Amino acid sequence: MGKVVQPKSFLLKGGKKAVLLLHSFTSNTVDVKKLGRYLNQENYTCFAPLYDGHGLSSEQLLLTNPSDWWKSVEGGYQFLKTEGYQTIAVIGVSLGGIFALNVGQKLSVNGIVTMSVPYKREVDMLKSRVLKYALTYKQLEGKSKGQISHELDHLKASSFNSLLQFKEYIDLTMEGLSRIEKSICILYGELDEVLYKESADYIYQNVSSESKSVKGYSNSRHLMTLGEDQEEIQADILSFLNNLQW
Repeated sequence: MGKVVQPKSFLLKGGKKAVLLLHSFTSNTVDVKKLGRYLNQENYTCFAPLYDGHGLSSEQLLLTNPSDWWKSVEGGYQFLKTEGYQTIAVIGVSLGGIFALNVGQKLSVNGIVTMSVPYKREVDMLKSRVLKYALTYKQLEGKSKGQISHELDHLKASSFNSLLQFKEYIDLTMEGLSRIEKSICILYGELDEVLYKESADYIYQNVSSESKSVKGYSNSRHLMTLGEDQEEIQADILSFLNNLQW
């Protein structure tokens, strides 16, 4: 059997300004670890919660839904508050960006950064994402091709109700964009699906923030935090944070 290393939430303590870092769907906190380390070197305290069901098998992931994942996000925010951090910015990639927009609508933050956020997503696309993740995870577990094939067939026949809820969650988040008034920085990769540029423009047009910006990165695909433009992205995010009204 292969060994799957269980990812964890992480806290990097710095100064009084805190950043809540939110990872993407079917992924884990590794998405935002480099960015967290970079911001921490610049004296920001960074916390990245691992969402419920994530970092586990796809079967376990599908037993959870967006409200479970949101509780992990809220828990991360409350953790920072409990630790004494009064000023918090939120940064999210993909699903994490959806959550960052929700944090901006429901909780008190000083600024918001989103990366690769979809303003709409069909259930079939989400399903293929889960199956791709399942394949990779099962290979890491060291299972045989026959075993993997059998398990994937079983998975395909299971309930994808949580993914339908995920699609609805995205729709609801987009309907609430006008409630966002804090400074926001919207980033996307130009090598990603064209949907993400459309999404960035849509978010930009619909938030109520006076201070808002949108930027595409020419060498970036979906997971921008670990792509070729990561150093430029890190610098841009730092500049945004440094200019916030803390």
